[in-house]
Amino acid sequence: MIIQAQKANAYMSLGISISSLAKSFDGKAVLKDVSLTLPAGRSTVLIGPSACGKSVLVRCILGLMSIDGGEIRIGDKPFNQTFNESERIGVLFQQNALFDSMTVWENVAFPLINTHGLSRRLARDRAIDKLSEVSLSPDIAMLYPVELSGGMQKRAAVARAMVGDPNLLILDDPTAGLDPVLTNTILDLIESSIANTGATVLAITGDMAAARSRFERIAMLYDGVIRWSGDSVDAEAAEDPYLRQMLEGRAEGPIQMRISD
Repeated sequence: MIIQAQKANAYMSLGISISSLAKSFDGKAVLKDVSLTLPAGRSTVLIGPSACGKSVLVRCILGLMSIDGGEIRIGDKPFNQTFNESERIGVLFQQNALFDSMTVWENVAFPLINTHGLSRRLARDRAIDKLSEVSLSPDIAMLYPVELSGGMQKRAAVARAMVGDPNLLILDDPTAGLDPVLTNTILDLIESSIANTGATVLAITGDMAAARSRFERIAMLYDGVIRWSGDSVDAEAAEDPYLRQMLEGRAEGPIQMRISD
């Protein structure tokens, strides 16, 4: 399980507080009344059916989408304020969002150079070290994203999210498209990062085995609201039929596959 760091570290963990968040597109409500607290220094996994708004929620937290109502606070600040150097945020987007015109190492080093002011030489060395942790060699570091497989692109994006030792780590499906060995490698890397820095983690996943065993807390989004949230150990005994169907991966239950909008 991804656990809270037990030792003191140089970074301040950042909690997230979401109150009555609403977001609609063309009059259709995707997030209706989302309230959720993500405790500082702990890991939370967000689950829910496909197209229920999980990625939209993440983009709202990051300020990449405007909200229609409610409030998001990261640490002690509203989400739309500028963060200072001590508030390091690492992000993995669902489609990786690598820059096509940059080499792999330049993609990984991008936050080090543009946010933290490292020289290209130091940033390159650190990027290559981080790429090695996700099993990508220095030769791969010199290629461009288009020359990589989908799994390699995912691993490069994970390396970029974690290269700055963030104290808030937001991961949209970090193990999608990876084989079981690499899935566990990535989850172990995330766990190690948290143990070293005390980072707060919010991850989206469709891997229910990982959700149940690798994260401290679970939150389920369904029909525009948080249907259930709490400690992972409590989820095993929870009787909510929506949560049970999701965790157990059953076709039968109150969650029905969407045929059309």
